[in-house]
Amino acid sequence: MAVKIRLKRVGKTRQPSYRVVVADARSPRDGRIIQAIGKYRPREEPSFVEIDVDSALNWLRKGAQPTDEVQKLLAIQGIWQTFESERGSPVNTKAVRRTREMARAGLKPRGPKKAPEPAPETPAPVTEAETEAPVDAEAGQEEAHEE
Repeated sequence: MAVKIRLKRVGKTRQPSYRVVVADARSPRDGRIIQAIGKYRPREEPSFVEIDVDSALNWLRKGAQPTDEVQKLLAIQGIWQTFESERGSPVNTKAVRRTREMARAGLKPRGPKKAPEPAPETPAPVTEAETEAPVDAEAGQEEAHEE
């Protein structure tokens, strides 16, 4: 059974608040849960986050996978760093995993995208027609009238 730590929406219309819950990955968002381990209210200033540290660490140790949003909340509370330090792996596991996979495949890991450097502008070769002074149309007409 795949277990996820995710958010369950509660609260009124247009006034969301969430519970951080442990649930079977196959159950619906607001459906049956295994255990409620915290609360999250994003509409407060600053956002209210309260997660039971012992329960969250216990479920993470058992293999429960947090969703991206819950992982951010766990990081805010310091729970995710504690879990990662226990495992002895770096905090940014997705990037490390991708780099390792590319190294195994014999590919060079890509760095951050850099903007292409603009090519130095070289002046175009000057022709004889361009060296002559440009004739202003109005000035040419005035000279014609004066004669």
